[in-house]
Amino acid sequence: MVKMAPKLLFGKDSMDIREGINFARMREERAAKMKKVLKEQGIPAILVSGQSNVRYLTSFSSSDFQPFLSYTLFFAEHDPVVFAHAGSYHQMPDQAPWIKNWRIARSWLQGICGQNASKEEAQLFAQDVYQDLKDRGLAGEKLGIVGFDDLAREVLKEKGIKIVRGSELLMEASKAKTQDEINCLKLAASFGTSGWQRALEVLTVGSDTNKVMREVLTSISEAGATTSRGFLLSGPMSFERNVSYPSRRIEYGDLVYMPLCGTSYMGYTACMYRQFIVGRKPNAKEKDWFKEMKERLDSAIEATKIGASTADIAKSFPPASKWGYKDEVEVLSVEIGHGIGLVEGDAPCGVHYNYPAINRQWSLKHPQTIEEGMVIAYESLEGEHRVGGVRMENMVVVTKNGAEIMDHFPRDEILTAGVIY
Repeated sequence: MVKMAPKLLFGKDSMDIREGINFARMREERAAKMKKVLKEQGIPAILVSGQSNVRYLTSFSSSDFQPFLSYTLFFAEHDPVVFAHAGSYHQMPDQAPWIKNWRIARSWLQGICGQNASKEEAQLFAQDVYQDLKDRGLAGEKLGIVGFDDLAREVLKEKGIKIVRGSELLMEASKAKTQDEINCLKLAASFGTSGWQRALEVLTVGSDTNKVMREVLTSISEAGATTSRGFLLSGPMSFERNVSYPSRRIEYGDLVYMPLCGTSYMGYTACMYRQFIVGRKPNAKEKDWFKEMKERLDSAIEATKIGASTADIAKSFPPASKWGYKDEVEVLSVEIGHGIGLVEGDAPCGVHYNYPAINRQWSLKHPQTIEEGMVIAYESLEGEHRVGGVRMENMVVVTKNGAEIMDHFPRDEILTAGVIY
């Protein structure tokens, strides 16, 4: 039987009378994990862009509305250098005193300034990075790099810098979460449950999917989430899962599922679904779909233990041929377990997928090992094309006693909303 994680003893507000999330400790422990990986791999520095990636390493964050408006040069043996954009460069140094080294960031805004101006700005960018490496005696050493474009890589190479892929290093450092990180993810999950509660109240026959989601996302924000995100899929559009998010009017008897993936607290993104039905109770076929899907999830969660192989866990998922598909890629991201956290790797996305990945597409041939502190989201589906479908996703944390479910909201049956008696 699957186990629920202990509920938090505190909310989002820090207080002097009790221990909640210790942000200073979280910052120090995240940096220590990255330093450890760099030393183990013999790479003395890593250059990282992406709002969440920079935040993970330094606890500095600004809105990157364009690529690499801010970035950090992070070292195994030295204090990091934060390259901050425009106003942040002037505003933030006294707000983040733990960061000792600040520089102005350089970006060519995806090349809108033209080819010549972009190359000129990129060369200034490379010179700044080179100088900080040289000042620390590292100009001839390997440099990991995360999240930069081809021009950035080109000019760094022109300076004689030996660049190597850095995203795997960052993912390795972040795969097991600290207790404070786990608590951030628990809060993100908890805020999401406010949205599902609101969904039960506003999902009625005749309701508009966009209006329902506005109500849901407002509830999540008011609960305390840093970011509220989600969508819903209903009726004949609920199988297969379609992430084009079509607006639709809810009809009597529609199956509706609602993911709240990307809802976050302190940058840590949740990834979770719940299943609803509108206007009536589920029939026998729908109950069977849900039962089969839930048993599959429970099997994967129960198999998730320290030292377990993702190949063994992936056997809980059926092959894609079950639904008549020819290739496992046709269920990529719908029959899967994936790590979640703050790090986003090379590409900024609404949901931060982390190590490990658990599916039949990769895990059977390329297994990974489960470690204590990993936070994994497991999701599955059942249904019929243009008839309807059911889905659920749970967030679990790996403990000494196995995996524990973090999202405390009913999961044992299809949730009934807007019932007409």
